[in-house]
Amino acid sequence: MPLATNPRGPQARRILVVMTGLVLLYVLVAFRLFSVMVLSGPELAKKAERQHQRVVLLEPRRGSILDRAGRELAVSVEVESLYGVPSEIENPHRVASLLSRVLGVPSAQLERRLDSSRHFAWIERKLDPERVERVKGLGLSQREVGFLTESRRFYPKKRLASHVLGFQGLDGQGLEGIERRHEEALKGEKGLLVAEKDALGRTIVSGDRNFRPPIAGHDLLLTIDEGIQHIVERELDSLMAEYRPRGAVGIVLDPRTGEFLALAVRPEFNPNAVSEHRPGDWRNRAVTDAFEPGSTMKMFLAAAALEEGIVTPEQTFDVSEGFVEVSGRKIHDVHRYGRLTFAEVVKKSSNVGAVKVGLKLGAERYYRRLKAFGFGEKTGIDLSGESAGILHPLKSWTVHTLPSAAIGQEVGVTPIQLAAAAAAVANGGVLMRPYLVSEIRSAGGETLRRFGPTEVRRVISEETARKLTRILSGATEEGGTGHKAALGDLKVAGKTGTAQKVNPQTGRYSTTAYVSSFVGFVPADDPRLLVLIVVDEPRGKIYGGEVAAPAFRRIAEPALTLLGVPPARPGSVVTVAMGPKNAGESVKR
Repeated sequence: MPLATNPRGPQARRILVVMTGLVLLYVLVAFRLFSVMVLSGPELAKKAERQHQRVVLLEPRRGSILDRAGRELAVSVEVESLYGVPSEIENPHRVASLLSRVLGVPSAQLERRLDSSRHFAWIERKLDPERVERVKGLGLSQREVGFLTESRRFYPKKRLASHVLGFQGLDGQGLEGIERRHEEALKGEKGLLVAEKDALGRTIVSGDRNFRPPIAGHDLLLTIDEGIQHIVERELDSLMAEYRPRGAVGIVLDPRTGEFLALAVRPEFNPNAVSEHRPGDWRNRAVTDAFEPGSTMKMFLAAAALEEGIVTPEQTFDVSEGFVEVSGRKIHDVHRYGRLTFAEVVKKSSNVGAVKVGLKLGAERYYRRLKAFGFGEKTGIDLSGESAGILHPLKSWTVHTLPSAAIGQEVGVTPIQLAAAAAAVANGGVLMRPYLVSEIRSAGGETLRRFGPTEVRRVISEETARKLTRILSGATEEGGTGHKAALGDLKVAGKTGTAQKVNPQTGRYSTTAYVSSFVGFVPADDPRLLVLIVVDEPRGKIYGGEVAAPAFRRIAEPALTLLGVPPARPGSVVTVAMGPKNAGESVKR
């Protein structure tokens, strides 16, 4: 009788193993499908989409920069940029040689850009129309090279206000001046276009389904007056030609508001051709460079002494020795006088008288007043790179610091600091924050933000400002160091400065290198403008009264005409509303 078969024999076990394997395989496949479709689905879909689509970024129009009357100082124009498709170029050497003749770029340099397997390479950005036409005339295949439209910054007035405006880099970013400081407002927002690719990799625009237009940047309205800016720059050019200095700065402010009507620097540059100038020429010396002001600092010594009540304009000082000695150091006058009133000390710019007033005032009070006028700190001007100047902490002052600071040594000021501080005297005693941008406007002309005068603090009383204005008016009359700044019947208040520069090799004051300056405001009793002229190392003449004061007159007179102030009549005499004028003898300083 045959034995019964075992249902759990080898065959059954094999079937079980196969079935188990199939179940496991099914589970793995299901998990993989879940992973692909659910967990990684969105990312893989994006990858697949990117293989068939190309995202093209669209550059926005950069905002324009306008003067106070809306005249264009910086605009954006459309230009062509040349690109290549290296993977399509059969003979890179030939293409590079042809392009080199038109672009002025070494053939070997172009060949390196084109001899690769890449699908895109910039050849030359933002070409002028003439070179675009010459490249098109070379007959190169459109598969090998092509043009893309980009935006290029253009400065229609060329060098005018170059240090205010700054300039833009190739990639559209502001690098200096207003262009840099207000980059966020000017740049706008990039748009994008999603385009399909065909089987050959060619871009096919698929309508406006995936189009986001670029948003134009905002326009900036400046406080600068183009006409006054022209006047200042013309005068600085004359100073550079006549005295051949290392550099010069000219500033015109409305002392009532802190608005810049003009700001010019020499050497200058053309922002349309930045690469043709040295980087040092780009530097805005009005905000970055500190210098020892010399006798213009006596304006603030006088303000401190009058405000503290330690002197009166009529108080006399004996300066007959021609020098004053402090801790073994002698400080001399250019000319010898007998007794001078305090008003005459300022008018004749007597160093001896200034030191005696400074010692009477004391270090602590003088330091506190200089800080109040803004020395040793940034003004907050809306330009990049501003220096705080140099005003050493009171605890580090030596026995020589006070007498030195009384005559404008051992103190470093920037031109805009000096102008802003003098404006506080002109406007009745209030330090105003200087500014350049008055409005931010949309591309459609809507005002988005408006900037106005900002009071920082009161630094002297109105009474002190009136007394000091009378004294400074005497300094521009016959016998004063600034008499060449006079404007006929329009009363001018101002102060000259002639500062020795420190020789970096010896650490001592030079006997040949000077900074000549003049700062003044007009009409003295109701100031419409303040002008500062600083000339670095003039040759031939060195005194501020001879170099800078006449420049003040040549700027102020036509500028006042543009502002609608009646012109001065030579030789006429009027009494200033603030009080009588001071008399004195002529002197060079």
